[in-house]
Amino acid sequence: MLRRKSTREMERAFQFLRMNAREPKPRTRGLTEIRGPYYSVMGPNYLKDVLETMGAYIDSLKFAGGSFTLMPRRVLREIIDLCHQYDVLVSTGGFIEYVVTQGPEAVHRYIQECKELGFDIIEISTGFITIPADDWLRLIEAVQKAGLKAKPEVGIQFGAGGDTPAELLEAEGVQDPSWAIQLARRFLEAGAYMIMVESEGITENVKTWRTDVVARFINELGLEKLMFEAADPRVFAWYIKNYGPEVNLFVDHSQIVQLECLRSGIWGTQDLFGRVHTFKG
Repeated sequence: MLRRKSTREMERAFQFLRMNAREPKPRTRGLTEIRGPYYSVMGPNYLKDVLETMGAYIDSLKFAGGSFTLMPRRVLREIIDLCHQYDVLVSTGGFIEYVVTQGPEAVHRYIQECKELGFDIIEISTGFITIPADDWLRLIEAVQKAGLKAKPEVGIQFGAGGDTPAELLEAEGVQDPSWAIQLARRFLEAGAYMIMVESEGITENVKTWRTDVVARFINELGLEKLMFEAADPRVFAWYIKNYGPEVNLFVDHSQIVQLECLRSGIWGTQDLFGRVHTFKG
């Protein structure tokens, strides 16, 4: 059995320099999920470099666009096992919305194979398809019965995902945030591990950021069970500026160092440098 590399074992360089305290893993706040292979290839060797240097600050790795279905099974399992060595959970990303179109048998086989391969989280997205809320709940139940964490994704933009151009999304229109919040509340009551909030329609591919929508989600559901897509430095800096260094964020793996510099309070843009603090006394 592979030995897990605990965050507590890390002896940070320059220990005498004070910075914001971080909960040890497994954390309950200030979670960072990084994107795995999609816009660039990420094999075990590259991933090991990322985890060896920054693994203490990474809580989960999320595949995107079903990229794991293109990989050799052996390599995929190696990537998942490597993440587990560094106490990093592994998420499927929202690929189940493609699987749902192939019928119930495919869905159950998908969940079972995810379990066999060692995935920890199955994200349940419906950015491109429409299903009844009760069907979402059935998917959450099926994932949890398999012993995996269910992570539904909600948002206000239909057609979100895959970096669809803003003009096409604008033609689709947006949904009432109250509906998305109501769904998220039902999913949490059903035992969902976390709610992923889709960035498109809020801070991604929009002419004006819908910061009011973010505020409504947080005011009604709290910070701890929400994770916000923020794979743009301007966006994750805005979240930290407005909601503090312990907001849960999803970023690209290339952004983990920049994000953690902001969380720790050691670096940042002009409006954040020296202004991000925690008090654990």
